[in-house]
Formats: sequence, structure tokens, C-alpha cells
Amino acid sequence: MDIFSVLMLVGGLAFFLYGMNVLSESLEKMAGGKLQGILEKMTSNRFKSLMLGALITAAIQSSSAVTVMLVGLVNSGIMQLGQTIGVLMGSNIGTTATAWILSLGGIDSDNMWVKLIKPENFTLVFAMVGILLLMTAKNQKKKDIGNILVGFAILIYGMKMMGDAVNPLSESEKFQQVLLAFENPFFGVLMGTVVTAIIQSSSASVGILQTLTDTGVIRYSVALPIIMGQNIGTCITAVISSIGVNKNAKRVAVVHMAFNLIGTAVCLVLYCIFDYVLTLPLLDAFIDRPGVAICHTLFNVFTTILLFPFIKQLEKLAKFVVKDTEEKERYAFIDERLLNTPSVAIYECNVITQEMAGMAKETIERAIALVDVYSEEEAERVKKMENKLDYYEDELGTFLVKLSAKELSEADSRQISKLLHTIGDLERISDHAVSIVLAAKEMQDKAAKFSEHAMQEIDTLKSAILEILEITMKSYKDNDTELARKVEPLEQVIDRLIEKIRHRHIARLKDGRCTIEHGIILSDLLSDLSRVSDHCSNIAVATIEVDRNQFETHQYLKKVKYIGDEEFNNSFVEYGLKYELK
Repeated sequence: MDIFSVLMLVGGLAFFLYGMNVLSESLEKMAGGKLQGILEKMTSNRFKSLMLGALITAAIQSSSAVTVMLVGLVNSGIMQLGQTIGVLMGSNIGTTATAWILSLGGIDSDNMWVKLIKPENFTLVFAMVGILLLMTAKNQKKKDIGNILVGFAILIYGMKMMGDAVNPLSESEKFQQVLLAFENPFFGVLMGTVVTAIIQSSSASVGILQTLTDTGVIRYSVALPIIMGQNIGTCITAVISSIGVNKNAKRVAVVHMAFNLIGTAVCLVLYCIFDYVLTLPLLDAFIDRPGVAICHTLFNVFTTILLFPFIKQLEKLAKFVVKDTEEKERYAFIDERLLNTPSVAIYECNVITQEMAGMAKETIERAIALVDVYSEEEAERVKKMENKLDYYEDELGTFLVKLSAKELSEADSRQISKLLHTIGDLERISDHAVSIVLAAKEMQDKAAKFSEHAMQEIDTLKSAILEILEITMKSYKDNDTELARKVEPLEQVIDRLIEKIRHRHIARLKDGRCTIEHGIILSDLLSDLSRVSDHCSNIAVATIEVDRNQFETHQYLKKVKYIGDEEFNNSFVEYGLKYELK
């Protein structure tokens, strides 16, 4: 094997790893919102978790990405340790899909139909179609498909380069001597572990082994221990990702490591029995690409069957290794490891934003109630909730900005824009709640009371504000665009209502029925309630525009208010009658 063969081997490995990375990332982007839906279905049902783990990993072609995602989800408190174990087992099975795809490259036949299955024979077509899509497509989904095709083509081309580079090894005496060292199964396990830990991908290391089998001199007795070691080596990604996380997240890495270590230990004992006691002839046979895929799959399926009944025991083992302390464990607000899986990160951001929506609504409800009956305890509660919303907005806003810098699909980009707009509006709603509390406090301190007519008008306005809050937050949580369309006409009714109350107050001021001092408090109160309805309008429009696959809020408002919209007009009349001042 000369220097040019070595360069071809290294270059082929680079193409192979890069192609796998492009393929995995593009498939993950294509999965997009589907991953969010899958996460919602994750329950304590271990069979469902097993299936989901296998499907997700097969879909995004990366068990390491799934493991890191699980560590992040547990660290954020979204999932419990027990839920992840079935997913981890399924992930180990799902990762074998790559080996089966790569095994097609080992097909050798003169039959035209069989030749068509061989990836090398259609890779160039994939590359050409993929590049055309990347250069001409305007739709992001088509570009993602282009990336998948190009990534697959690069991966297969890299594997072919490696295969061509190692072909001379079949006649190399030195290579034969190296293989003799691997007759020791423990050395084979160690080598598989080290190589996989370095490249952090069991799929890639299995692919390299499949390429080496093209030499025709690697036996099952050599390949089997290496495959076992490769499954241990892939755990390094989970171990690295568990640094600096809470105890439950660390336990995910422990379970992943324990699963593969126990599986390897049992399989290694069986291997030694078959090799040294029973002297199974198969172990002396030469292995090929499909043989590697079969062994890789059998190892993971066997280990899953072996340990699946002992999920609870694996959980206890993880808790024994990573012990609880007396200090209360804090979950990360949102784990930055989720940045590597944008669709999952967006799902979690949506969950937090919905929590913010509930808190913002509650702050206004409590603040409005204080105008009638002031309570220092309730006022303090509103302020604490506002501080919490401030913290949420800062943390979530920072996370979303980081997330927006990632390579995202158009749908994910629109979701992030919606979230950034919404969290700002929710935080400002809570700011206005505090302002209303201050106005109520001023009334309490000065023993000021509005006239009976003024109170009736304020009560009507409060009812309208509470309804717009209810509609806005419900439409956001349920992503109900039909309900969201009712917000803008109600917001317009509230604006007119406030204008009428101002005019009536001025009339009472002239008659001497109200004082200037009352007028200042009322003006502040009306301004805050007006701003609350404006922010509700912003949130509703963001919900509608994201559903329409665009984000032109001003254009939408112009259309419904000035160009004319029958639905808007009907709702406007309906709310106008409902909240008409007496």
C-alpha cells in the first residue's frame, strides 16, 4: 500500500464522514415539526418508546444526535429518566439502518436489475439531481431534498474511494499479520471502541469496517469483537454531552453505557464459547458487507431483548452510580444541547411560551381585580410573576437568537420569528399589569373612588380586556387561527370603548362630577389596558401569519381594517353591541 493509496483512504474517509454529516443534518431538518409531534407521544409505555427511538434514529441516521437530544430533554425536565431508556434501546436498533444501506455496495452480479440496487450505480444520478435542486429550487424543502441526495452521493463516493484504497491489502502480508493481532477478541473490542470514540459515530466506524471487508481477508472472528467495541465507543458522545448537566441527565449517559457494556460482556462470553469450546466453523469464514450489517443488527436486537425486561433495574443502576444529594436539583431553563436539534428546541420554546402566556393572562386578571379591592399580598404576587416573566423573556430570547443562527427550514425560521415577537408582547403585558397595580395602589393610598358611572364604564372595559386575553392566549396555545381572527375586531372595539370613556370623563370633569386627580389615575389605567389589547393583537396576528407561511403583520392589519374583510366586520359589529356603554 503506497502513499497514494493512503491519501486516497484518508480522502475517502473525509468524504464519507462529511457526506454522513450532511445527510444526517438534512434528514433532521426534513423531520422538522414531525419530531415535535413524536415528542408529544413519548409516554411511559416502554414499547412505544422503543419504536419511537428506532424510527427517529433511522429517520435522522444518527444515534449520537438522538442521545444528545435525550440528555438535553432530561436536563430541561421535559422527559424523565425512565422514559428515555426505551428510546435509547430503540436508537441502538435504528442506527443499524445505515449499515444495511451501505451493505448494498457489496452486491456483485451481472443481472441488470440487481446492479440497479447497488448505490454506486445510481449515486451520480443522485448527485446531479441534488445539485440541480440546490441551484434552482426556491422552496426550502426541495433544497433539503437536494442536500440529502448530495450528502448520500458524497458518502457513497467516499466509501468507494476507501474500498479502492484498501483493495491492495488483500495481497499484503503485513496486513495479514495485523489481522492476526485481532484474533484476540479483547483487542478487537478495544480497537472498535477507540476508533468509534474518536470519530463519534458508530455508523461511520461500521461503514469503515464494511469497506475493509472488501479485501476479502477479514473473518467473522475478527469482525465480531470490533462490532461489539463500536457499540461501546458510540457512548462517548453521551458521556461528553452529560458534562455540566443535572443528575438525571448524567444518568441517561450511564444507562446508554451500561446497555452497551452489558450487551458486549454477554456477547463476548457467547463468542468465546462458540470460538474456543464449540469451534463454530462460521467464525473462520470471511465476512462481507451484508455480514457486518447482520452482525451489527443482531448484537443490538439481542441486547435489547436481553435488557428490555430490566428497564427498571437499569434505572436503579443509573441512580446507584449517580447518587442523589440532599440539595434540590435544578433543571436547566432550556438546555443548549437542544440547539443541535432545532425542531425539538422550537417545541420546547413553544411549551415555555405557552406557560408565559398563562402567567401574563393571570397577571392582568389579578391586577384588574385590585382596582376594585386592593390587597398588598395580591399586588406582591403580580410583581413576582412579572419578574418571573422578565427572566423567562431574557433567557428564552437569548436562546432563540442563538437558535436563529442555525441552519433552519423556512417553517422553523417563521416559528422562531413568531416566538420572538410573542415573548416580547407577553412580557410587556405583565409590565402593564404592574402599572395597573400601581394605579390601584395610588387609589388605595389616596382613598380615591371613581364615580358610579365611571365604574360601570371601567367594568365594561375590564370585561372586554379579559375576553381578548382569553381569546388570544387560547388561540396561541391551540394554534387556532380562526379564533385568533376574532382578536383584531375586539381590539378595535376596545380602542373605541377607551376613546368614549375618555370623552365621557372629560364631560364629567367639566360638570364637576370628577376631579383632575381621578382623571390622571383613569388616564393611566386606560393607557395600560389599551396597550394590553394592542399586545394581544400582535400575538394573534403572529399566530395567523405563521399559519399563512408569511410574516407581514402590517399588510394583514391593513387588509382587514382598511381594505375590508367580511369576517372582521361581522365580529366588529358583534363585539360593539356586546360591549356598548350604557
